[in-house]
Amino acid sequence: MSALVCVARIGAAHGVRGAVKLWTFTEDPFAIRRYGPLLSKDGKRQFEVATAREAKDHLVATFKDVTTRDEAERLNGIELYVPREKLPATDEDEYYHTDLIGLAAVTTDGEPLGRVLAIHNFGAGDIIEIAPLKGATMLLPFSNAVVPEVDVKGGRVVIALPQEIEGDDGDEALAPSRPRESGDP
Repeated sequence: MSALVCVARIGAAHGVRGAVKLWTFTEDPFAIRRYGPLLSKDGKRQFEVATAREAKDHLVATFKDVTTRDEAERLNGIELYVPREKLPATDEDEYYHTDLIGLAAVTTDGEPLGRVLAIHNFGAGDIIEIAPLKGATMLLPFSNAVVPEVDVKGGRVVIALPQEIEGDDGDEALAPSRPRESGDP
């Protein structure tokens, strides 16, 4: 079996007839119905979406063979996966996170930096997390300026490390203040 890609996460039960809140990670939330059975992370359980409708920021879905609230409650938190080959091809300069995780990270000079651990998005754009050969992990903007080259087939990403901003030690505006004594100007 090919690599599995997480496409959704089951949330809390919704109502009394086995429906659940379903958060999808696909561009089209309803695409999860086109991928066939969805799998648990270990691949041992299969889930087939019977119905799905749009809600505020998620779907409300039912799965075949889940008919009660108790059954639905036991599914809370399960992530749903599909084999990588069932997903549509990406455009140029678009990548599935799973395709990037584990790639070697090298500098623009070809020097090894480490490996890609994850891609995050905390609301202000994508961030690439690199586990360096030594030292603490690096979180860098996943932008063309910082990641000018992604070579999935070659197994690497090129990282243009941003320049650090150095402060001016002589700048009095940055010096710690001290309480004024009487008689100070």
